[in-house]
Amino acid sequence: MASSTNDKTAVWFITGCSTGIGRALAERVLQRGYRCVVTARSLAQVEPIAAAHAQRALALALDVTDPVQRETAVTKAEAHFGGIDVLVNNAGSGYNVAVEEANEDAVRAMFEVNFFGLAAMMRRVLPGMRARGRGHIFNVSSVAGLIGNPGSAFYCATKFAVEGLSQGLAKETANLGIRVTLIEPGPFRTDFQGRSMRLPEQTLEAYAQTAGARRAQLRASDGKQPGDPVRAADAIVDVFESPQPPLQLLMGKSGLDRVREARAEHARSMDAWEKVTLATDFPAG
Repeated sequence: MASSTNDKTAVWFITGCSTGIGRALAERVLQRGYRCVVTARSLAQVEPIAAAHAQRALALALDVTDPVQRETAVTKAEAHFGGIDVLVNNAGSGYNVAVEEANEDAVRAMFEVNFFGLAAMMRRVLPGMRARGRGHIFNVSSVAGLIGNPGSAFYCATKFAVEGLSQGLAKETANLGIRVTLIEPGPFRTDFQGRSMRLPEQTLEAYAQTAGARRAQLRASDGKQPGDPVRAADAIVDVFESPQPPLQLLMGKSGLDRVREARAEHARSMDAWEKVTLATDFPAG
């Protein structure tokens, strides 16, 4: 069942609402009249959001990497509101490190948040959506899920994985009334380069001009990014209310420009190597 701009009974469940786009989205969803489960690892950080909309909001503690907390949060949300109509997988973390500089435990921890936690949340809410014949899943990816960057290769890998998982899921659930949308922000004015970003314990001089330069660039731009989390939140709600929502939504001119440039370069490379590509098939006979 498609959503309706007049149907404010939909229940949103949003992860990672302590700051940034997640917090802005939770506030916007409630301001626009929807019901919302507002979650974060620290309950104290999201309780004020819910308190301002006591009849339509529920604040819950949720670390998406914790199976017990995932089950508890979704069970409480379903009991409180009767079901979940919209899941927004927004919780995430970053790691600005060259591949050779990386700590394996840190890489695995980032994958647990950005990919495995996200996947587990989807698998937990899908049965209810499928039973009701409707639902919308938003997975917050990134321009980094479409373009690899020096110093962010492992982070990009988590987001590339989210892209593939989401695109496959969209095809699995299209005939079940469950829609999937990837949100792909460029640089946004959040604290992602602060609280959620891990840096290498030791750096290698060999990568100073690549990974190191990008780390410096990101630090210098922190607090000056062009993306507005509140406008991003409005865009996400608009997508939910659209009768034909996109599978992928880029956010911000910077991201759009970079993806267009990358796709043009990919097309040029395919054309240049087309003969070699075609030569790998068995000869027609």
